[in-house]
Amino acid sequence: MTDETVTKSTTSDASKGSEGRSPGRLAWKRFKRDRTGVVSACVVIFFFVVAIAAPLIAKLYGKDPYTTYASQRPELLDAFSYPSGPNGGMNSEFWFGVEPLLGRDVFTFLLYGIRTSLGIAVAATLLTTVVGVVIGVTAGYLGGKADYLVGRVIDILLSFPSTLFFIAFMPVVYGLFVAPDDNIPTSLRAISLILVLSSFGWASIARLLRGQVLGLREREYIEAAKVTGASSRRIVFKELLPNLWTPIIIQSTLMLPAYVTAEAGLAFLGVGIIDPTPDWGVMIQSGAKFYTEDITFMLFPGLSMVIFVLAFNLLGDSVRDALDPKSRR
Repeated sequence: MTDETVTKSTTSDASKGSEGRSPGRLAWKRFKRDRTGVVSACVVIFFFVVAIAAPLIAKLYGKDPYTTYASQRPELLDAFSYPSGPNGGMNSEFWFGVEPLLGRDVFTFLLYGIRTSLGIAVAATLLTTVVGVVIGVTAGYLGGKADYLVGRVIDILLSFPSTLFFIAFMPVVYGLFVAPDDNIPTSLRAISLILVLSSFGWASIARLLRGQVLGLREREYIEAAKVTGASSRRIVFKELLPNLWTPIIIQSTLMLPAYVTAEAGLAFLGVGIIDPTPDWGVMIQSGAKFYTEDITFMLFPGLSMVIFVLAFNLLGDSVRDALDPKSRR
């Protein structure tokens, strides 16, 4: 067999091996080789499964996050209203112990706290992504005055100190729907958090996509689509968006853990979700009052939130590297 025949055979095998490999399959193959990304994905999936199955787990466990078990069984707390057992009262009946003062079950409170925090963060991420994609793509595609106006609005929003404005705007949003002396329903608090987080969060992804679209709209295939009489809707959905999925996915994976910490921070400051609704921030706020005598109540929510945020950040890095191999360091 000649060298030319061997070369042709090798080239043919390589071409066959690459046939049918879409960019998505290639990205999935690169992601599976990243052990850090796979482990992080497993951790993230575990948290979401726990959040979704929280009512079922609590039912099988036989407790709920709202019952004050110390009022029914005073022996659970000592004379100073701290858990009477070691490590926050941890035992076979109360796996993570009981809460000081009230005696609520920490395990089920944590389960529902994960459910609340992740639910708000996911909803805010989805809404932020949709708004950012619509505004960013529209501004980039239209250009001109529309692009200039959107650009200035984005500049203004990005110049705001977001945490300070979150704290300042939450009471304002509540006041639009509820009188100052009335209790604010938990559902209204959750919806207000989602709206406020999204209102200040869409600017970054919109700016990124606007820049991407400004570059893509000058490409030959976009000009060819315009010449053939394709509508703007077809150009956006068939030509532009398929080339924007990578930055959209990457930005979304990096946005969600930021919203988790922001939501927990607002709950800790008392302007987000408040007690008795289970939440990561609520648990850390309550645990901060007792950490000198019993750190257990603050340990579980703090540790679980750190693990989730770290795992999701590592997952976001792995997704970015899989979708965009040139970004690898």
